[in-house]
Amino acid sequence: MSEFREEDVVVLGRFTATYGVQGWIKVYSYTDPMENILTYSPWLVRKNGAWTPLKRVGAKKHGKGLIAQLDGIDAPEKARAFTNVEIAVPKTELPDLKPGEYYWSQLENLLVYTESGVLLGRVDHLMETGANDVLVVKGTDESIDREERLLPWLPDQVIKEIDLDSGTMRVDWDPEF
Repeated sequence: MSEFREEDVVVLGRFTATYGVQGWIKVYSYTDPMENILTYSPWLVRKNGAWTPLKRVGAKKHGKGLIAQLDGIDAPEKARAFTNVEIAVPKTELPDLKPGEYYWSQLENLLVYTESGVLLGRVDHLMETGANDVLVVKGTDESIDREERLLPWLPDQVIKEIDLDSGTMRVDWDPEF
């Protein structure tokens, strides 16, 4: 299969800048730990609007980051074409999770309701803060308001229920906060 549909992939990182004179490129990984992105193959990049496989001939940790060499890319000028390009993998390559565990990409775009049924908005993205991860929930046209809310990722305390099939999340959260 040479092309993948948007719903069949998950973005795990992006290329950021060229590195060296032999066409290597820096990789920013969203995985934890960051080196995990190197275990996936193939990497996919969006080419002419479609996700297509990209052959990697080398990749390694370098300093505090990662670098990769792509097939056929042997000069910085060629590598520059990949800067700011997202790296995805087929969802089928991701390990299965235990019940109650989720990939961040599964939580993005879920509608967030309070336990009393008030729509707070939609999960825009998540961020790491050190103490715990945080859901960034942005108001929608249908929500109680257009405010952005930061909800701590605290299963069983704040996060009460996640239903991926219906695309919803129930939270213990005061809509006024």
